[in-house]
Amino acid sequence: MSYIRHEEFIRQFGEKVRQMRENRGITQQELALRTGMSRNQVSRIERGEINTSISVVFELAKGLECEVGELFSSGDRNSGQGL
Repeated sequence: MSYIRHEEFIRQFGEKVRQMRENRGITQQELALRTGMSRNQVSRIERGEINTSISVVFELAKGLECEVGELFSSGDRNSGQGL
């Protein structure tokens, strides 16, 4: 099987992380400290530059104090679709 990379989904995921972080009044540096990542890695995730791992998604959810699934939801509960 070849490597799969869905650019639009990765970009949307990063935007969701940024939106949730900003809504909570958390800086990239604070999220980095909460997750054990570098601020640069948080920034690259938010810009959709890296295809991150499930373990990193789990740490982001903990750092943002949310459920993992919230990072994949569009916020429109009626649409039935995620990002």
